[in-house]
Amino acid sequence: MLLELRVENLLLIERAELELGPGLNVVTGETGSGKTVLAHALDLLLGAKPRSGVVRPGASEAWVEGVFRLPTTGDPLPEEIAERLPEGEEEIVLARRVTAEGRSRAFLAGRSATAADLREVGLRLLAFHGQHEQRRLLSPAAQLRLLDDFCTRRDAAHADRLAEHAAAHAAERAARAELERLANATGERERELDLLRFELEEIEAVDPTPEERDELLGARERLRHAEALRIAAFTAQEALGADAGAAAGLSAAEGALDGVAGVDPALDGLTARLRSLRIEADDLALDLGRHLDGLEADPAALEQAEERLAAIARLERKHGGSVEAVLEHADRCRARVTELESLEEDTAQAEAALAEAGARRTTLADALAAARRAAAPELAAAAVERLAALAMPAATLEVRVEARPGGATATGEDACELLLAPNPGVPAAPVREAASGGELSRVMLALLAVAGDGSEATQVFDEIDSGVGGQTGRAVGEQLRALAADGQVLCITHLPQIAALADRHFAIEKDTDADTARTTVRRLDDREVVGELVRMLGGEERDKGARRHAEELLRAA
Repeated sequence: MLLELRVENLLLIERAELELGPGLNVVTGETGSGKTVLAHALDLLLGAKPRSGVVRPGASEAWVEGVFRLPTTGDPLPEEIAERLPEGEEEIVLARRVTAEGRSRAFLAGRSATAADLREVGLRLLAFHGQHEQRRLLSPAAQLRLLDDFCTRRDAAHADRLAEHAAAHAAERAARAELERLANATGERERELDLLRFELEEIEAVDPTPEERDELLGARERLRHAEALRIAAFTAQEALGADAGAAAGLSAAEGALDGVAGVDPALDGLTARLRSLRIEADDLALDLGRHLDGLEADPAALEQAEERLAAIARLERKHGGSVEAVLEHADRCRARVTELESLEEDTAQAEAALAEAGARRTTLADALAAARRAAAPELAAAAVERLAALAMPAATLEVRVEARPGGATATGEDACELLLAPNPGVPAAPVREAASGGELSRVMLALLAVAGDGSEATQVFDEIDSGVGGQTGRAVGEQLRALAADGQVLCITHLPQIAALADRHFAIEKDTDADTARTTVRRLDDREVVGELVRMLGGEERDKGARRHAEELLRAA
């Protein structure tokens, strides 16, 4: 329910505050006074794009703010929005600021938000019915929604069926997309498999390892410098020789020191160190000899090492610059080969999944169609009864449900069309062809009355009475009041027959005396309501006949 609406510097309105309540709230005013400004203000709260030039001349920005009581039934607020509200909060504030340059900002519960956030929340709080929305009644999608709303009023399980079908339709589309992806992949499968298998064979033929590469690099260096290594080892061995080399000298030194062993403990320690050096020199000479025996130039071994390293280097250049990268590439190739080789099996599974999803969706679509066909005559009969009260006593209405030519959508396989015969003897025709502007208003009101979804959203009607008057206007007003009995209706009207039925009456007045015209909005007391009805009846303030007529309208309410 809309509790308060504040508007500042929006078009002609400098400042307006409306405190609304349950029941029927009406807004009236002279033509051109700015009644539709309020409709535009509410449109902004629903996230609509602001029109150019909406800021009052001379003002830097316009501001619209609505205080709403949160509904206790229906779809809950989105979780990310509900988290912004204090626990147990019963009200929420939606606001919109528009600058003179055309920039706009949205606010929700006191925090910055997006226009999409306002739309997400606003559609749960407001149901807007204007002349534009009347034309929307002509679309098959809108007519199908009305029928589904009526079905839900008859059987709450219909809403569950709709949700289940939408989910099944999404699952079927996903399964079909997966099958198409696999079908497209099949065309490239053999070419990709050939390339992957070639690369794997090339890597597996070389079968490199990081350890082997390091060993080959060392072996190649030894083989390339075999002669230099032999000369160095031989020279070192000769220098350590036992006959005339370092080993002989160490042995002689050890013998000299052994001759005085046990006399000087410090010298005995040095003798022990010398003995260790002599033993190490002997061992080193023997190791150098053995190493020298193995240092033979081997051109064949060198060539083999060079070839092996060249093969590894070619793989490294192609697949990442290192043996580790080559091995990782091989793992990826094996995984992809496995995936492609299983493509045929995956395709069979995807076909089965699509068939299963399609069968489930078809079953749900059949259930929707059965519920709609059963409800269609009841909706037509209920709407015709309402039309009789709206001064269309001879009108007939048919709600036709047929298979949708374009196939299934998220809402099922059905198309709905309303056929209207406003007068006897006239064959029924689609509403878009058979109804005048005024008749379309009444058809829409009748359908809303019998097929409304029962939500707590405020119902806003912007000149729904266009094209009607007299007793028909009174009948429209009665239907609006009936709609408002268990909720809230805000109606912008030019008909006194409707205004007289209001629980609250607001008047918009335009002051053109100032340099810039401005509009004010205020709630009328009982005496002022009579005066406003006199004006709407076309009478002067002192017109006693018009005043009596206005008072009669109020008494009849």
